[in-house]
Parts: sequence; C-alpha cells; structure tokens
Amino acid sequence: MSDAAFRYRTIPTVNKSVLRLGLAPNYGLDAKGVEAALEAGMRFVYWTPRMGKATGPLKAALARDRDAFVVATGPTTGWWGGNVASFVDSARAELGVDQLDILQLHWVGVTSALTDSTLGALVAAREAGKTRAIGISIHDRERAGRLAADSPLDHLMIRYNAAHPGAERDIYPHLRAERPRSVCAYTATRWGKLLKPQKGWSGPVPTAGDCYRFCLSSPHVDVVLTGPANAAELRQNLDALDKGPLSEDEQRWMRDFGKVVHG
Repeated sequence: MSDAAFRYRTIPTVNKSVLRLGLAPNYGLDAKGVEAALEAGMRFVYWTPRMGKATGPLKAALARDRDAFVVATGPTTGWWGGNVASFVDSARAELGVDQLDILQLHWVGVTSALTDSTLGALVAAREAGKTRAIGISIHDRERAGRLAADSPLDHLMIRYNAAHPGAERDIYPHLRAERPRSVCAYTATRWGKLLKPQKGWSGPVPTAGDCYRFCLSSPHVDVVLTGPANAAELRQNLDALDKGPLSEDEQRWMRDFGKVVHG
C-alpha cells in the first residue's frame, strides 16, 4: 500500500476523497480543537446534534467549502421511520446544508432498529436528494455481513480492532466491487483497553496511533474514527499516519496483544 493510498481514500458512495483518519468530536475536544482538526485536513466527520462544541466549527467549515467534507450523521435513536425523516430535515437546517453526506442509523439492535419503516425512511431521503448515502453502525457482524452482501445500504460503521478482528471473517468477504459500500471502523482502541498493560503480557503496549494503523492497514477500511480528548492527542494521532501501514512483525504483535486483551 503506497503512502498516498494509506493516507487518503475516495469514499465511493459520496465520491469524495478524505484523510482516512476521521474525527469523532465527542470525547472532550473543544471547539478550537475541532477547528484545528479540520484545518489539519481531517475531512470525514462523525457528528450528531449532541456534539454541541463541534457544531459551530463544522457548520462554518461546510459554509466555506461544502464539497470538501463528508459528514456522517443520524438520529441518536432510530426506532421509527418518522423520527428518522424528521431528523433529516432538522440536521440539514442545523448544519446549514441542503444535502447530508451519509445518513445512518446508530447501533442497530441497541439504540435503533433496521426495519421496513426505518430503512424506507433512509431510502426515501436518498431518493429525495436529502442525503448522498445511507448506512448503519452495527456490532452484529454476521448481520452486517448479510447487509454487505445484499441491501440498499451504502455505508457500514463497524467495530474493528486488534481485539475484535472478526470483521475480516464475517463482513469483508461479503463486500463486492460491483456494489461499492464504504466501511468506517470505530472502537479502534477498544475503548482504551488496547492502550493498557495486561496481565501476562511482557511486550510493548500499543499507542492509539498503532491502533489506527492496524485498522487502516486493511484495504477494506475506508476510514477509522479517532476521538481525541485534546489537541495534543489529536496531533499524536495524525502524526501516527506518517508511519504508514503495519509491517508483518507489527501485525503479529498487535494481534497477539489483541488476543490477550480479548481474553
């Protein structure tokens, strides 16, 4: 994988090129930190209206150059088609845009449901031009694999990290070139557990940057989310991209450590 291919990817369902490290501004980063992230070239942003500190800087960036950014968003809970439809209009108004990039249901099976009603609302928003693409976030890998093989969805946001690499077996083999779907990985650090020493492990412990590089070393992952708590963490995570994809030795090390973390 070349340096350019490692760092950048054209999200197929919205036809925009982005830095493959995406921003999740809901872990403490303040408005100035969000501005710094956008100015540093982060173009994929996972946003919901609850991320109030990020809304102002993001809206301003979209007003300056709408086509430069990919915003993935959706209702915090999505149980019915009606609340999905109403969210679409309120989110467009709040961000000051005519069209969303990726409209998704969050954590399907826990805080939302993929039903005929909610899927219909997603498809209707896409057909009406209110969003470019539709998707879901989901932890159920087998279901995600079925949806990757055959569904109207354009985008999958999935758990993928060194402790949970099961997407390589359950999801990625079902992705098809003739029906492109974008893949966003999250929980790259397994909520921080991959950054902590483990009982019975005497080797080095990964950094957050190592965890992002693990995800991005997969050709199936278009973008991985990072949720820095402050500007220093943001800079460290961006700098990690300079190291490029993991070597074979680093892959073995990360996977061995991941097995220990998983237990």
